[in-house]
Order: sequence, then C-alpha cells, then structure tokens
Amino acid sequence: MIPDGAYTAVVDRIEDGLAAVLLEEDGADAYELLVDPAALPEDGQHADAVLTVEVQDGELHGATYNASKTEERRESAQSRFDRLSERPPSDEDE
Repeated sequence: MIPDGAYTAVVDRIEDGLAAVLLEEDGADAYELLVDPAALPEDGQHADAVLTVEVQDGELHGATYNASKTEERRESAQSRFDRLSERPPSDEDE
C-alpha cells in the first residue's frame, strides 16, 4: 500500500481507460498508482505530465499539474537524446 502523503508524480501512460501515475520518493520512482484520467487536472492528462499529488488510504485525493516542471523535464530528456544521437567524430573528420 502506498503511504499517505504528498508526492511528485509523472503520468507514465494512459491506456485502456486508466492513467498510470508513477510516484517518486527520494527522486526515484517508488510506486505506481492507476487512476481514472478524469481524476487528474485537465492540462495534466497526458504522458510525461508532472504533478504534485496527495495520496490517502492508497488512493489519489488531489493532483496539481506543474507545467514548468513538465517543460523542464521534457527539455532535459531532449537534451540527453540530442547528445546521445550525435555521431562521434571519425578519423576522417580530423
């Protein structure tokens, strides 16, 4: 059971009428909560949305969308992808 409290959470996916929300603890994914997407803020009903959620008795009791954190994580992920996709220089490039 998920301990009561406030968590930073990320919407992992929405499929088959349920949103899989990953709750973080100490900066790492700790729990997965399946909820009706309608229980999430309208602007946070998409994959990779960052939320602040309140859990009570193992259930979602409130969620707030964090647009700036969502954008920050998107940019960070894109930056990592761009760095990884760069072709290393070859001997011919020198």
